[in-house]
Amino acid sequence: MTPPTGLWPLLRPHRYQLLGALLLQTVSAVGGVVPYLAVVELGRELLAPHAPDRHRVWLVVAAGAAGLLVRLVAGALASAVAHAADSSLQLSLRRLLARHLTAVPMSWFSRQSAGGLNQIVQNDVNDLHTLVAHTPGELTSAVVVPGLALVYLAAVDWRMTLVALVPVLVGLVLRRALSTERRKRDEQEVDAAMGRIAVAAVEFVEGIAVVKTFGGGGRAHHRFVGAADDFARLFLRWVGSAAWLASLATLVLSPMVVLLTVLTGGAAMIGAGALAPADLLPFLLLSLALTAPVAALAHGLDNVNAARRAAGRIGAVLAEPPAPRPAAPRLPDGHLIELRDVGFAYDEEHPVLHHLDVVIPPGSKVALVGPSGAGKSTIAQLLLGFLTPTTGSVRLGGVDLRDIEPSALYRRIAFVPQDVRLLRTSVADNIALASSSAGRDEVVAAARAAGVDDHLGSLPRGYDSVVGEDAGLSGGEAQRVSVARALLLDAPVLVLDEATAFADPVTEAATRAAIDRAGQGRTRVVIAHRLATIRDADLVLVLSEGRVAERGTFDELLAADGLLAGMWRAQQEDATGVATAPQRGTVL
Repeated sequence: MTPPTGLWPLLRPHRYQLLGALLLQTVSAVGGVVPYLAVVELGRELLAPHAPDRHRVWLVVAAGAAGLLVRLVAGALASAVAHAADSSLQLSLRRLLARHLTAVPMSWFSRQSAGGLNQIVQNDVNDLHTLVAHTPGELTSAVVVPGLALVYLAAVDWRMTLVALVPVLVGLVLRRALSTERRKRDEQEVDAAMGRIAVAAVEFVEGIAVVKTFGGGGRAHHRFVGAADDFARLFLRWVGSAAWLASLATLVLSPMVVLLTVLTGGAAMIGAGALAPADLLPFLLLSLALTAPVAALAHGLDNVNAARRAAGRIGAVLAEPPAPRPAAPRLPDGHLIELRDVGFAYDEEHPVLHHLDVVIPPGSKVALVGPSGAGKSTIAQLLLGFLTPTTGSVRLGGVDLRDIEPSALYRRIAFVPQDVRLLRTSVADNIALASSSAGRDEVVAAARAAGVDDHLGSLPRGYDSVVGEDAGLSGGEAQRVSVARALLLDAPVLVLDEATAFADPVTEAATRAAIDRAGQGRTRVVIAHRLATIRDADLVLVLSEGRVAERGTFDELLAADGLLAGMWRAQQEDATGVATAPQRGTVL
């Protein structure tokens, strides 16, 4: 199905609700004009030279009251229908975005920022609220009310109608002068600047510890301050470029100027005997109905333009092609992992991996080590199907990962990331994310196996405690919740990306114990920072500049006195402050 792009395709599924709101608002606008017409007719009747017709007077009063009632009831219904359409639109759009974002390649996210995605999913969807919930009513009233007023006034005196239209026509000309291409470009730049503020704000909050530690000032949060300053500069330029025109248009359409114009024209016509004094009354009352909608029309068009820009950004995300799905899906036969002549590059000029050939037998523990930038995390993302090899293939059970449905792949591979992200929901739901059908007993069993059951049970509401509210979790405890999630999935392959890289020794020991329990009988691929954690690995792959520089058991590589031995000595020196020679069997 082609994703909706542009404003109308996003609104089309809700067209009947919007049409209903427009019809109700039209009825409300007509009803709203009736009381004004009733006052005019009542005034003309009372000011007429003949005695007032009591029956007609009461009929006019009843008509005015009925019109007011119709306006209130139809207006309330129109607002309710429009807000229902708005709620339905926002819900469907956010669901559509969430569904689509789970389908796009993981490599796409590496080019995005959290603030930018928040701008689209939250702010841009919110920008459609005014368009759907309020603008249709405003625009309908802006057309219906002056239209009815014009018809009535023209029936009274067409010449005075032209006089009453003078401020309207001047105001429209001035408003039109505000809609230049430069103004449109400025609006787009202001939107972009607001997006940069959103991105910088998220980064600023996420890095607040660094900001506080290093004093922030004009340095640590320079990006945030710069984005705010840039927005202020662009916004002032946008507003200032047409401030005098906007002020003049507001003045021309103001009640004072409109009434002055009508009184001047009316007095001239009455003095010339071309207009009865009583006939000036409808122009004094209804001329304001001609000018007030012009401002509403201008604001409504601004809302339409803002919504169109927001819809364009939403559509750009929805137009992002999803990750390729296999044309003829296959299921792995076993859990043998193979990397066959694998190469990968994020762009053509900067290859990350070169001609990797690795075989990982089922049930084995394989460690990936090497300096930063060697390609360890890239290999992990290839194994998880997050990235696709530029050359060669990654296979599970003899089947290329590209030929395995994602749902089938992720039943077989579990992932414990270095940077654990828990959802703002209950601890139980965070663990059960791996299996929506899991019961509470299974969740507790997984937490117990991960060594975090005692702490979770001691929380104020136990497993129902909510992360970020009453579920206080240290980094190590959050990591073990992540391990529990992987255990609950019960996948035969477990990928761990430096799961204890930043843990203190006590937390590291507890997390390692949980991971060891989780890994019993499973294939484990471990990206290691601290070499002491992978001494029991069946195979250690030492990566350097995207190639396998060394491979073997830990003791074999230590004895070879190569790259791994050098890394080991460096870590030993950091731990003890004493230079050491490679010794087999040394444990931190």
